Amino acid sequence: MTKKFFGFIVIATLAVSIILAGCSTSNSQQNNDKSKDAPKDELVLAFGSEPETGFDPTTGWGRYGSPLFQSTLLKRDDKLNIVNDLATSYEVNEDGKVWTVKLREDVKFSDGEPLTAQDVKFTFETAMNSGSVVDLNGLEKVEAVDNTTVKFILKEAQSTFINNLVATGIVPKHAYSENYGENPIGSGPYQLEQWDKGQQLIVKENPEYYGKKPYFKKVTFVFLNEDSAFAAAQAGTVDLAYIPAAYSKQNVPGMKLKAIKTVDNRGIVFPYVKSGNFTKDGLPIGNDVTADPAIRHAINIAVDRKALIDGVLEGYGSPAYTSVDGLPWWNPDTVIEDADVDGARQLLEEAGWKDTDNDGILEKGNMKAEFTLYYVADDVIRQSLAISVADMMKPLGINIKVEGGSWDIIGQKMYSEAVLMGWGSHDPHEMYNIYGGNNAGVDYYNTGYYRNDTVDGYFNKALQAKSEAEAIEFWQKAQWDGTTGLSAKGDAPWAWLVNIDHLYLVKEGLDIGEQRIHVHGHGWPATDNIVDWKWSK
Repeated sequence: MTKKFFGFIVIATLAVSIILAGCSTSNSQQNNDKSKDAPKDELVLAFGSEPETGFDPTTGWGRYGSPLFQSTLLKRDDKLNIVNDLATSYEVNEDGKVWTVKLREDVKFSDGEPLTAQDVKFTFETAMNSGSVVDLNGLEKVEAVDNTTVKFILKEAQSTFINNLVATGIVPKHAYSENYGENPIGSGPYQLEQWDKGQQLIVKENPEYYGKKPYFKKVTFVFLNEDSAFAAAQAGTVDLAYIPAAYSKQNVPGMKLKAIKTVDNRGIVFPYVKSGNFTKDGLPIGNDVTADPAIRHAINIAVDRKALIDGVLEGYGSPAYTSVDGLPWWNPDTVIEDADVDGARQLLEEAGWKDTDNDGILEKGNMKAEFTLYYVADDVIRQSLAISVADMMKPLGINIKVEGGSWDIIGQKMYSEAVLMGWGSHDPHEMYNIYGGNNAGVDYYNTGYYRNDTVDGYFNKALQAKSEAEAIEFWQKAQWDGTTGLSAKGDAPWAWLVNIDHLYLVKEGLDIGEQRIHVHGHGWPATDNIVDWKWSK
């Protein structure tokens, strides 16, 4: 270990110690002191992300991991099956527009007040008007039929509406205000004890919780960057720490590395249409080079995904072929053979791309096979992936100019240049968002202006299905139906690269249960099953 790194460890450890000053004896200390019989019912977790808007589900809190303070009508189990939470049952009427949900009668908020259908109605109406990431555009209105019955009336049938029942924590009508995000009251397994913004969040068990009682009565989340989280794990001041792949090979005494499979993907979205048009804000749309399907397909089959995993992710990842790999609605027929430079070269030659100038860059007519690939400048993994892919394409004669920038800059360029993006959700509706023709140019969704009427037809059938199970066939056909689709076997509007394993250093003896496949974002997704966490010894 270098003196510089040792010094950093000391500084980071002091920072964590200061944050935790005043807290009760940490679980790690109890673990090391075998003479004490104190219950080991407290945890300290090092997470990197702190919700900027607070802990309000109506503005997006809880959509990537357990809402902790709130509970939801439905939830997903470890196999991603949908099961009841606050709801005892739900049914959808014949035309798929009316969802009737029955509620438990024994639920109380952490302040002792009962949770009723009026609170559910209030939550969804508040979310509808919040203008946030909570997408309830398909909801017409909500009715509280009685204290334990809620009706959701949709504008049109939408099978993915069920994910709003899974992801939206219920807030109390009687205790909601503009400051709710900083002082949440809910019916979830935990309640807020202390939040020091930018430093730590302390939660304690909610005695009113109706579900399985959590093993840990108190959990402290310290908000640290990746380097500091690793240093805290080295120092033994945390029980779990999220880490980047760069630290995965370093042994930390008393802790084990846990690698969790994800759908936290990274891929290149190409401008799908030719240049010439502009957005309503005057931004250019389209790119003549990436509009050529031979270019997109050649990149897809030439990129060596295993090399990216080994070289950029230290082996902790899996190849990505769509945005939904490994999920119930994924079509495994979308898997392609990659690292096929010869096949890619032949494909380009057949499409009329030739190195007429003998400068190593292919040409077709008056076009050169070159374009810019943007990535978020402060994201090391995206930068490394972008540079690696560019290097892999040079032998083909495709010149990819890699450029980092802020999201503001990327927002100006993303309709006319390729961008290295990341997605990943347990909601199949996200696939419709990023590939649906109606979403072309909407925020960061379908930035390439991709459109395939057959794919859109499958999307419509999937959305109009009366259940998630019934919709799966159409989600899969949208990816590849044997003839066309949104995957690399079809139109290839993206070149998906990798799914990034989420890595955690976990204290020996800490059981974090069966982790379901994680979604986009490192940290909070791990808490989905936090009530199942326990010490195994």
